[in-house]
Amino acid sequence: MTWETVIGLEVHMQLRTRSKMFCACSTAFGDPPNTNVCPVCLGLPGALPVPNAEAVRLGARAALALGCTLHHVSVFARKNYFYPDLPKGYQISQFDRPLATGGMVHFESAERGRVAVVIQRLHLEEDAGKSLHDRVPGRTAVDLNRAGVPLAEIVSGPDLRSPAEARAYLVALRQLLLYTGASDCSMEEGSLRVDANLSIRRAGESALGTKTEVKNMNSFANVERALEAERHRQIALVEAGKPVRQVTLLFDASTGAVRPTRSKEESHDYRYFPDPDLPPLVLTVEWERAQRDALPELPDARRERFMSAHGLSPYHAGVMASERELADYFEAVVGAGADARSAANWVAGDVMTGYNASGALAVDPGRLAALIALERDGVVSLQAARRVFGELGASTEPPRAVAERLGLLQVTDTDALATWVDEVLAGHPDELARYRAGETKLLGFFVGQVMKRSGGKADPKGVQPVLKERLG
Repeated sequence: MTWETVIGLEVHMQLRTRSKMFCACSTAFGDPPNTNVCPVCLGLPGALPVPNAEAVRLGARAALALGCTLHHVSVFARKNYFYPDLPKGYQISQFDRPLATGGMVHFESAERGRVAVVIQRLHLEEDAGKSLHDRVPGRTAVDLNRAGVPLAEIVSGPDLRSPAEARAYLVALRQLLLYTGASDCSMEEGSLRVDANLSIRRAGESALGTKTEVKNMNSFANVERALEAERHRQIALVEAGKPVRQVTLLFDASTGAVRPTRSKEESHDYRYFPDPDLPPLVLTVEWERAQRDALPELPDARRERFMSAHGLSPYHAGVMASERELADYFEAVVGAGADARSAANWVAGDVMTGYNASGALAVDPGRLAALIALERDGVVSLQAARRVFGELGASTEPPRAVAERLGLLQVTDTDALATWVDEVLAGHPDELARYRAGETKLLGFFVGQVMKRSGGKADPKGVQPVLKERLG
């Protein structure tokens, strides 16, 4: 029997602020446990929350980038539940009147082509603390540094049809959010967390099956793995005639398995009600316009412009637009005089390799443009240019000076080329005889040998005419 998978994701994004959602405590990652706390985030009697204006601004920009409708009046509510890392006994969130609703994210699916995922809502809330099970033997410790950290929760519709699509959606969503600057989206530091809802149904049915929620996924790869495991678990249950129960599950990355932890709560279980200490959040039309005007050119638009204005292939345009910093760098290299396609090849190759390794762009755009010009003009070969590029990050010299210092300038002098050619032909009499007997494909072999003998200094474009002349 063919089963269709239905997936919706809830993404919790930490907003890029220096202080918490309702107090002035630091949001710095990695500080000693329970040092960034105060009466407000500890929930002490008489402490009153005050919304963080920067968190509201960043949440609104993220919502606008997702194409959401920004509501000019939204309401903070208390989400009541009891857990050791929630000192107030409730979380301040938004429920029936969120900050924004009705957006859309597009991505490319290997199975279905271009897919549109509805963003049902984006709402603001505070984070809980963190329970630590490995600090004190036999006990659970609680670190409340994260309690009160500002989050935006982004809830998708049930529009995804495979674990691979879930991963592709997350990549597209993260790209958009990084462009806005609303978050650094680091799963390693907990600033991007994903909860996934999954159900199955027979192919062709429209009714949704019983959903489960999977938590504890610390990478996009593990989101895909966890959903694969849960899909197989549900199919096995149904095909064995057993019901799927609505539960919350944790994913164990070491085993690749999911295990139930508790029955899944519904909204009424949390007894939401408006927070009496916080008035409605009111935004003006002028304020919304200012946030919209502050948005950068977003990835899809930039990708299209790279193809139309610079003649890039869809692949290269996608790589250039994949991160805002890379896109800005590419345009700066082109602005410094480099051919767009050559610049794209460099950025997608050596530049990207260094960027992925160090997180930095070590060579400024003007120097890369100068290096590209040296290769274009035949001053250095591509292989030599790559060696020069490897030196530029640790040097302040111009690219030509580095090439000279390394002895990498191409030799175009005909007499010098002829000397190397004669030496190669003298050293390969058998190949020379075969060439003259009609095996003309050996020309490439001779070119390679000349380049080898010259240490890569010979100009390949100048070698061939000399070779053909000597070969008769």
